Parts: sequence; structure tokens; C-alpha cells
Amino acid sequence: MSMIINGLPAEVPLDPRVSLLDFLRDDLRLHGTKKGCDQGACGACTVLADGERILSCLALAVQYEGRSVTTIEGVGTATELHQLQQAFIEHDGFQCGYCTPGQICSAIGMAEEIRRGVPSHVTDDLDAPTMPFCAEEIRERMSGNLCRCGAHNGIVEAIAATFAALPEAEAAE
Repeated sequence: MSMIINGLPAEVPLDPRVSLLDFLRDDLRLHGTKKGCDQGACGACTVLADGERILSCLALAVQYEGRSVTTIEGVGTATELHQLQQAFIEHDGFQCGYCTPGQICSAIGMAEEIRRGVPSHVTDDLDAPTMPFCAEEIRERMSGNLCRCGAHNGIVEAIAATFAALPEAEAAE
């Protein structure tokens, strides 16, 4: 039984009770994904599973057998940052940095949701051919990712600067 983590195969743990978060951090030593509340309330543990954002503290590792999981370590490299990582730097989208990995993974998943036309609670026109990429939509869609340091405005600015101007096909890259 295996899954793909950041493009590389990884054996699923034998213990079916192991959370995906604990598997990533403890077994694979991928410490970028953070353990915040361990209850699914803060978003610090957000990763991408087959391109969709999930809370890894609420997921069992065995649920992702045969699937592809991307953590912050798989988003960019130290020498070639993902455009959103660069935007976080430019727009002061982090202070302590603890929530940043989850924020970035969540924003990448959110951009794909918008590209696919998935509405949010604040979407005015559910039949519109495209979803708006405005600050109100970003704030609503990112509301499950908490920043306790007050960098929220910089986070929203970084997300908007990265994804709002991109053609739909490039939004999730």
C-alpha cells in the first residue's frame, strides 16, 4: 500500500489509526505541515490531496492510499519559490510563519476551486460563468486558516496578487 507524497512514493503506515498529519511529520519528517489545534479548526495542517485542500489532522493516512499528497515542501524549492511563496514575502504575508505553510496550500487549493467555478458563501451569482476573485471571496474561502499574528491583510494581498491576474488554466500551478 502506497501513496505519492510530493511526487515520491511513500508506504502507507500499517497502523490505520495514524493521522495523515502525524504520518507526514513523524514518519516522513516533513515538518512544514504544522500541528496547530489538532481538531481541524485552525488550518495549520492544510495540505493538498489530488489538488484539493484537506486538513491533515482530521484525515487518516490510510485514506490516501493510491492518492497524491502535496505538502509545503512540494510546492516550491529553496532556490525556486512558488509564485505564491514569493508573494507572501513581497506582501508581508507572514510574521511568525507558523500558519504560512497551511495558508499557502489552502490558497493553491482555493484558486483551483475558483477556476472550477465552485461558489462560496459570499458568491453573489451562482450561475455566473466565472467566479469573482475579489478580497471578499478570498477572505471567505480562507476563513478556515487562522493567522494569530495579524498578517491576514498581507496574506489576502499576496493571494490576490498571485492568482487574480492569472489565466484560469494557470491558477492552480
